[in-house]
Amino acid sequence: MKINGVYTAQPVSMQIILSDLDNESTRDPLGNMYRDRITVKRKINNEWGILTTQEISEILQLTANVFFNVTYTDPYSGTEETRVFYAGDRTAPIAVVVNGETFWRGLTCNFIEK
Repeated sequence: MKINGVYTAQPVSMQIILSDLDNESTRDPLGNMYRDRITVKRKINNEWGILTTQEISEILQLTANVFFNVTYTDPYSGTEETRVFYAGDRTAPIAVVVNGETFWRGLTCNFIEK
């Protein structure tokens, strides 16, 4: 995975969700669904393992803008794609401090397609 063209530490877990976005959905008196699907968007749930302060800082800085590019292998197309995303909540618990250096474990961040 690349964020804004930069290879970062790779997540230990990455889950890609394909979400239908509807303009309007209704049901008739028999319960049949009528949908006006306007597009399909991706959401990527990421979790990283142990990161140095430099690695976590790089990921957080690359995802700080309102929108950013993510290059990843898309399971639907089966190809590498670059799409525009924004970041959901980012959590960064401290794992351990060793000889004055902080290591982070469990950074999570969702990328939601624009």
